[in-house]
Amino acid sequence: MGLKFKMTWLPSGYFENPYLKVQHMPVSVLERQIFDFLGYQWAPILANFIHIIVVILGLFGTIQYRPRYITGYAVWLILWVTWNVFVICFYLEAGDLSKETDLILTFNISMHRSWWMENGPGCTVTSVTPAPDWAPEDHRYITVSGCFLEYQYIEVAHSSLQIFLALAGFIYACYVVKCITEEEDSFDFIGGFDSYGYQGPQKTSHLQLQPMYMSK
Repeated sequence: MGLKFKMTWLPSGYFENPYLKVQHMPVSVLERQIFDFLGYQWAPILANFIHIIVVILGLFGTIQYRPRYITGYAVWLILWVTWNVFVICFYLEAGDLSKETDLILTFNISMHRSWWMENGPGCTVTSVTPAPDWAPEDHRYITVSGCFLEYQYIEVAHSSLQIFLALAGFIYACYVVKCITEEEDSFDFIGGFDSYGYQGPQKTSHLQLQPMYMSK
């Protein structure tokens, strides 16, 4: 049975690259996931969960030198950037979007808003009584004032950070796939072990066989 070897080269300082470390450690996504849970933002919760899973798969593909995993990770980053651009447009009310009336981020199953709306820096929440007739009975009617930074800008900052990290990760993922693919092609071209099975040296006999005659 032949032994098969695979040699793969990665650029020096690969695992020390700061962009790769930040992108492969989804701390920022976990932080965002927590606050989306607190605000019952179901669409972002689902998107964040998928992103965390894909990041883990991308990290696995990087460690195991699997170009397909890294390529899938890069493709997902394009969708991730698209999603975050939509979130930015939603909170900035681009086009016909309205953060006050549209319930897209909660799948239209609740009237909850971003957690930062009531808990932003410097925000003061005041309950309004009596509540308007149109207000649901299980919701309280409030006014928020005194915020140092409005909640929509906090959400925009979160999405902008994710776009920046995704772009950095996409560029480096493409670079790593290119390096791995070129190294595999060059190794096959020079007749590496991928083309031929390795066979150990054959033992040769130094004894010379002589004919034997038997007397009757």
